[in-house]
Amino acid sequence: MQIGNLSLNLDFYKGEAPYSDGDIENTMLDMARRRLSYEQAIAENDSWPVVYHFSPVRKNLLDWYAFPAGCSVLEIGAGCGAVTGVLCEKAGRVVANELTKRRAEILANRHQDATNLEVIVGNLSDIEFNEQFDIVTLIGVLEYAKSFTDSERPYDDFLQSIWKLVKPGGKLLVAIENRYGLKYWSGAPEDHTSKFFDSIEGYVDGGVAQTFSRQELEDLLHANGFSDAYFYYPHPDYKMPLQIFCDDRLPSPGQIEEHVPQYDSRQQFLFREDAVWTGIVENGQYPFFANSFLVDCRARGEI
Repeated sequence: MQIGNLSLNLDFYKGEAPYSDGDIENTMLDMARRRLSYEQAIAENDSWPVVYHFSPVRKNLLDWYAFPAGCSVLEIGAGCGAVTGVLCEKAGRVVANELTKRRAEILANRHQDATNLEVIVGNLSDIEFNEQFDIVTLIGVLEYAKSFTDSERPYDDFLQSIWKLVKPGGKLLVAIENRYGLKYWSGAPEDHTSKFFDSIEGYVDGGVAQTFSRQELEDLLHANGFSDAYFYYPHPDYKMPLQIFCDDRLPSPGQIEEHVPQYDSRQQFLFREDAVWTGIVENGQYPFFANSFLVDCRARGEI
């Protein structure tokens, strides 16, 4: 399928995946085909999926990151292309993999002028790559490994399959929610299961996804071929980041003033987050309670 400069590779596509935002994706595809600006899109439909997939704020996650000149990037779970444009601007070559054909079409229509982008539709486990990449990104993907990896150890096996795609010494960038993020303590439903306090309680009823604490995530990455994990903290979260902190530049008391965006209408506010953040920061506990992580780690030569 040809869209502008792009050719969608459908060789590994086996039909639509079970996840979707519903019929609104058809609306978004029409918007992408008409090449609407973000302002034009939300003027027509200001629903959360349109805001989330089209908002330019999404680019804040990586538009500051120092990509090596001319590097190759594999974007796994590229969605509707919210971050793909930044990757195309920063890298020499980008391969965007998306499981669903409809979202891949939205992505391709949005970025059809790119000359360094290839789009592959299908489950990563079915795709045959004949190369390794300088950088692989997992943005909002790792937590779903158990839903799309047929294994008794889905997170380990998924990361080991990713490790094989990264050049030795290359980078893996992982964006994911923190299971102990303050927003969950203050009354936000868990992002993936929509249950209150679900991640804090350890997902006792299971679910389609699982997030991790900072220590759990670092241990998981290290056990499966990745080292030198450096943590950034997108705030209020990686979905709509307005600030990026890191261990060398943690927030100062009073620097965090915003509630996390209210993505779910059932969200409660059990306390004033700005006041609680101040105490957390003063006591040096921001990394434990940060709502999201962006982890920059390196592929070892062997696992």
